[in-house]
Amino acid sequence: MSPYQGLFFIFFILLNSCAKAPERNCEKFKTGTFEFKTLLNGELATTRFLRSDSTEIDFFQGKSDTSSIRWINKCECILKNLNPKNRQERKALHLKILTTNKDTYTFEYGLIGSSKKQQGTAKKIN
Repeated sequence: MSPYQGLFFIFFILLNSCAKAPERNCEKFKTGTFEFKTLLNGELATTRFLRSDSTEIDFFQGKSDTSSIRWINKCECILKNLNPKNRQERKALHLKILTTNKDTYTFEYGLIGSSKKQQGTAKKIN
């Protein structure tokens, strides 16, 4: 290896070690009004939700649902539907914030006890 290749290699390592880690400022997303958009049966569907310290109210297709929210740590919580209409809705949901930026956060979610996880991005609108 020539001296120039060695210097280039060291420079490359230093440059990569200074790369900024993804932001994860979960505190600012614990309360507020949010929107989450997803494809549902080939169409873009929007859910709006209001989150306080202890509850989350979801508004979707003209209907609302209320869940209790319990924060496990700064970036993870458990949501439990307060008025389940069937057995599936009785299962609690685990939500984990993966990354954040100015007004959005990327999260992973799935039913407690299930290995199946999905990801989404929510935007804070208030």
